[in-house]
Amino acid sequence: MLSRVAPWLASRREPGAGVRVLTGAETQALLDLARQDDVANVFILSHLETAGTASPTAGGARIFGVFDGEVLLGACWAGANLVPVQLAPDLAPLVAAAVHRAGRRYASIFGPAESVLALYAALEPLGHHAQEIRADQPLLTISTAPLVTPNPALGFGRLADFDAILPACAAMFEEEVGYSPYLGGREHYSRRVKGLIQAGHSLVHLGPDGAVVFKAELGAVTAGVTQVQGVWMNPAHRGQGLSAGYMAAVVVLARTLAPVTSLYVNDFNTRARASYERVGFGQVGTFATVLF
Repeated sequence: MLSRVAPWLASRREPGAGVRVLTGAETQALLDLARQDDVANVFILSHLETAGTASPTAGGARIFGVFDGEVLLGACWAGANLVPVQLAPDLAPLVAAAVHRAGRRYASIFGPAESVLALYAALEPLGHHAQEIRADQPLLTISTAPLVTPNPALGFGRLADFDAILPACAAMFEEEVGYSPYLGGREHYSRRVKGLIQAGHSLVHLGPDGAVVFKAELGAVTAGVTQVQGVWMNPAHRGQGLSAGYMAAVVVLARTLAPVTSLYVNDFNTRARASYERVGFGQVGTFATVLF
């Protein structure tokens, strides 16, 4: 796997560039950097809109910045996952060394493909070995009304429905990454799902039996962009041509929060990609995900 990205390790690094953990004083510089691509960087922009600062979080997440003097060249969120922000591939080895020295384990790297693959190429020799590399994940957006009729049954999730939503979220997670989200403890994942419901970022349709038929979440939300994640159809309802109508409804609901709806999808998921195209999504970039 390393061979596809190893040549970037030989790229010229910026002269004099150094890495340090960002503090509140660098918040505006990070905002300016991330706003160069508000779709690709919606994760970090959402965090900054909520937290208001680039300082380390109470949970121990930090943002590493690559500087040439006082100029911020690129950055990388380092929490449970690594998320590069406008990180040129030739700067990835500097960030890799810093996040490795931090001494924590990461569940994944995700973001723009060139940055992600270059970062992994620099981390692998340091002992961070991937379980899977998804190198081609089209990044899609829609900024108009959907092209198909939305399913009116989809709505925002309620805390009263938490006991039905949580197992559906866990089932989606296990299908997507191959292991249970409860491995690190049920409480942490439950808080995450409950937080999405409380924020109004859970989208769900419950059937007459109280079970989830379809669900999705808005995993990152800014004033300009939402990023859809966790799209899941109950297996009992698959193959009935329902997905496009539900995704159209996702767009309608997401557009009540921000004008642009985005998501990224595995290139091999041809059914999902066809459904998104029917709804009106178009590709604006390519993401990659490295799963550890």
